[in-house]
Amino acid sequence: MAEVLFDAQSVTDAVTNGIANIENASTSEELKAVKSEVIGVLTQASKAIGKLPADQKKDAGKLMGQLRADFGRAFGAKESAVKAQEEAAALAAETVDMTLPVARKPLGARHPLSRVIEDIEDFFVSMGWQISAGPEVETEWYDFDALNFGPDHPARQMQDTFYVKGNQAKDAAGFVGSNMVLRTQTSSDQVRALLTRGVPLYIACPGRVFRTDELDATHTPVFHQCEALAVDKNLTMADLKGVLDKLAVAMFGPEAKSRLRPSYFPFTEPSAELDLWFPDKKGGPGWIEWGGCGMVNPNVLKSAGIDPNVYTGFAFGVGIERTLLLRHDINDMHDLVEGDVRFSEQFVMGE
Repeated sequence: MAEVLFDAQSVTDAVTNGIANIENASTSEELKAVKSEVIGVLTQASKAIGKLPADQKKDAGKLMGQLRADFGRAFGAKESAVKAQEEAAALAAETVDMTLPVARKPLGARHPLSRVIEDIEDFFVSMGWQISAGPEVETEWYDFDALNFGPDHPARQMQDTFYVKGNQAKDAAGFVGSNMVLRTQTSSDQVRALLTRGVPLYIACPGRVFRTDELDATHTPVFHQCEALAVDKNLTMADLKGVLDKLAVAMFGPEAKSRLRPSYFPFTEPSAELDLWFPDKKGGPGWIEWGGCGMVNPNVLKSAGIDPNVYTGFAFGVGIERTLLLRHDINDMHDLVEGDVRFSEQFVMGE
């Protein structure tokens, strides 16, 4: 690499040329390019001063200081002018013409069901659980067989379940012929999670489900559930009750509490109805049914290839529409499905 020698005239010419280029620059990017070029020349020249004879270093240093000052003054003044021009151009580009006509179509509002679902998801995520979502068109095996529903169970009848035309789906064993249904519960996704994710497993499955109910004040054929499943070693009903109490508080406030009443479900054993203490119940404060729960039936674990002698689990489900009706004292299911934006607008405050 050739040795760089100090050349006073060359450095002076480079700075003079740089100052001229500064005057011709019109953008910040152009200014930066000029500055980078000149600074490079000045840096090399400063290094070369060290190799000059002692009697020449003083004059060379003085020249370098003068050149740096001249360039700095020219660059600073031009930089301020260019920045002012760019800011003025940006403001002009962002100016809104207040005389232009505006779109007067009213904005919609988020449906309160979406907000309740988010609150439920936030609750489970805060405990370290996963949120799971499965298909709404499901096979009978996932929706019924794997959940210990017998072939003659009333829930499998056409007066309770929407069947999808065609018998071409494969069940979990790979056999063609399992009927397709619109899922009647999000429990079907719990079976999928057991098969694909394994154990230990802690998931919540909020989603839309379908049953052949007539639309009235308290029923709708399309509604939402949140079902939760925990499978691990040594889980008990006490763990289930603890989660339910915390969920009740998260949904209804610090005074909320839950209780369990013995019941029967094919997919849990023992099973219980989940009741919620409701201060605003008609006729005075009292208990009101909120959902169902229990310890996972060993047959359900076996259907997913899990040894019930090693693992236990609990599951529960609550209706999201019912939760919304209770939280906000809504008396008619029609309000949730008719799509009147005035209904949703009541819940905008506080978001």
